[in-house]
Amino acid sequence: MLKTSTISIENFFENAHKKVVITDDRKKQLQIVAETIAKEYAKNEIVNLNFICTHNSRRSQLGQVWSFYAAAYFNLNIQSFSGGTEVTAFYRNTVKTLQKAGFLFKLEDFSHQNPKYQITFDGSRNYILGFSKLYDDTMNPEKFIAITTCNNADKNCPYIPTASYRFHLPFVDPKHADGTPNQDEAYLETNKQIAAEVYFIFTSVKKLLS
Repeated sequence: MLKTSTISIENFFENAHKKVVITDDRKKQLQIVAETIAKEYAKNEIVNLNFICTHNSRRSQLGQVWSFYAAAYFNLNIQSFSGGTEVTAFYRNTVKTLQKAGFLFKLEDFSHQNPKYQITFDGSRNYILGFSKLYDDTMNPEKFIAITTCNNADKNCPYIPTASYRFHLPFVDPKHADGTPNQDEAYLETNKQIAAEVYFIFTSVKKLLS
């Protein structure tokens, strides 16, 4: 089991919600996403979210992992997935920043190009499988709400035929800091931002359903 931190994921999640600044315009976008999720949830009692980015290596993985945790935190039957328009790898710095937040990674299938990890957290009975894949990989459901997380994916995926709805929520790509002294800080900031916005979406869904 790959683990580098004993921090409480719950504390990280709640602190991100309290401390990360989300602009009013962004909140309006997130609220629309939440309202759509709540509508689908009320109708089907389950929602599939698919976070899509070009390489499925950083932001889309963070979106999937935090939504996996948020579903348990808010006790919602929301399944999270991720994919890309290209296959690369679940980037090591993304794994590391999630480990520092408290997530547990177990190597399921070693590959220099694209290793597969079982991702879970303390107290969870389930895990998700993390690796880089296409957004329409056979492991992902055929019907889902698509959330694109980078500008390239927005440009390259104008039409996703299996998506019930499609929203574009771009995040700062921490890749710009790779190999610099600010690398860990950049990944942490993106990690916190995505955690905070996932918290906002899920708490809004919970309120709307109640």
